[in-house]
Amino acid sequence: MKDDSSRNTIIFLVCALVLFVLYNQFVLGPQQKAAEAARKAHPPVAAQTLAPGAPALGAPPAVTRAAALAASPRVPILTPALKGSISLRGARLDDLFLTQYAQTTAKTSPPVEMLRPEGAQFPWFVDVGWVGQNVPGMPTPSTVWTLAQGATLAPGQPIVLTYANGQGLTFTRKVEVDEHYMFTLTDTVANTGAAAVTLAPYGSVQRQGVPPNVGKSGVVHEGWIGYLDGRVRAFKYKDIKSDGAPQQFDSVAAWTGITDMYWLAAMVPNATDRVHVIFHDTKVAGLDVYEASYAGGAVSVAPGHQITAARHIFAGAKTVPLLQAYQKTLGIGHFDEAVDWGMFWFLTRPIFVFLEYIFAHVGTFGVAILLLTVAVRLAFFPIANKQYESMTKMKKLQPMQEEIRKRFKDDPTKQQQEIMALYQREKVNPLAGCLPILLQIPVFFSLYKVLSVTIEMRHAPFLNFSDLSARDPTSIWNLFGLIPWDPAHAPLIGQYLDGALHLGILPLAYGFTMFLTTSMSPPAGDPAQQRIFQLMPLMFMFIMAPFAVGLLIYWTWSNVLTTLQQYVMMRRFKVDNPIDRAFARLTGKASSG
Repeated sequence: MKDDSSRNTIIFLVCALVLFVLYNQFVLGPQQKAAEAARKAHPPVAAQTLAPGAPALGAPPAVTRAAALAASPRVPILTPALKGSISLRGARLDDLFLTQYAQTTAKTSPPVEMLRPEGAQFPWFVDVGWVGQNVPGMPTPSTVWTLAQGATLAPGQPIVLTYANGQGLTFTRKVEVDEHYMFTLTDTVANTGAAAVTLAPYGSVQRQGVPPNVGKSGVVHEGWIGYLDGRVRAFKYKDIKSDGAPQQFDSVAAWTGITDMYWLAAMVPNATDRVHVIFHDTKVAGLDVYEASYAGGAVSVAPGHQITAARHIFAGAKTVPLLQAYQKTLGIGHFDEAVDWGMFWFLTRPIFVFLEYIFAHVGTFGVAILLLTVAVRLAFFPIANKQYESMTKMKKLQPMQEEIRKRFKDDPTKQQQEIMALYQREKVNPLAGCLPILLQIPVFFSLYKVLSVTIEMRHAPFLNFSDLSARDPTSIWNLFGLIPWDPAHAPLIGQYLDGALHLGILPLAYGFTMFLTTSMSPPAGDPAQQRIFQLMPLMFMFIMAPFAVGLLIYWTWSNVLTTLQQYVMMRRFKVDNPIDRAFARLTGKASSG
């Protein structure tokens, strides 16, 4: 027993590994087997043969956005939350801005761009329509529709688009939008020809490449998503390769689409329809085209008859109350799970509800984070108290352990026996601090997840910080703005001063509070380990520097409360601690420890 801290760490890692193995064996394994059995029980529907083929680039990529918009006649969209247009070429939803969210914190910042047209760089758009087997004159992405009713799409002001193929089929599309982000499309096909035709509804959300900053988050899911086969299916952009097999599902009461950290474009077919959904990546002209598509069941339309298909399209911000409202009013199953709650969803969701409750009452997200931290610390106070009591007793016994190690430095077995005897005499359990740490880890990750996915933290100001979701903009290299100089412009080393070596005031505060908490813990057994533990606050200070301001506020404030709890415990057991030593040096009095 040369080092009890190391032993605790090893026990913790072993326990974590066992939990991981058990979770894979008894949770993920059965789920995967059940999903595979369901796919075998429900083979692809016949409409799959009618699904559109691989996407093709309809315009040269990387032209200006204005040029891409000008390539098609358009119908404007204007709502309290959206502005943009629908392209009459293909009747496609491909031009949308979220007017209630800005791209940056600057007062002159333009709104967030949700969808962009094909032909511009990184297009993101939604197509819906019909596919037919051996049916001539079907509308395609290049088909120009006619605006038959309305002038501007707005809440309570629908538009109607029509297209007649000249061979007996007339397509009519009624488009409605609410005051938020939900579009309702009602498509009708009338057959005035002499022969029956077989058609199936389809939909597609497509991205042709993604910006460099998209898909890089290791915390929040970005990529394909949908509620399929009775559960949420999510795949990152890297999970499905263009040279590999696509992911396919058959489902009723489904929705599917592509999501970013805060934004979602999703299609919601009729809840009673069985649809075949495909997630795939196709290489077109060297570009990755990511697509989530679905095809419904094939229906025969006899001469003189018509069929109608209604579906919804969501294109906007993933605010949980709004997603839950759509889930209730439109019957969209598990729609609020478009927000990535993580594997600890049973903790993440209650924590989110509590945080939103605090935010609704205080009106400031920064204060809400501080109060949430206090609430978490209070919830774990009894458990943490046991942990700190154990650590304090261990620290009190540290001089005796060092004496034993010196006396039996050449006899490790005897050394371990004497240390264990010391623990028994003093009624100290060196493993007592392990369980509280294990219990707090899921809560820690859940809090981290909540603060990462909560859109309210995006661009939320607090104190002198303009965005709680961004990294600390201050820098130690210009004395936190006192020197009128941007470290990023420094020759040769500017990229490092603004990158790996960037340190703001919050990371420094975090590093200092971590130093206090580690200095109050029992030191590691040998000098080499002690030096490593002494360097940990410095290392973590740089590691945490790129993290969001809101997360650093939580961790720093949590460290302050931890230090306070440790200090009270050490004073109670009359154990020497760095805070008393610091006060003693300042006042010239002896430390009370």
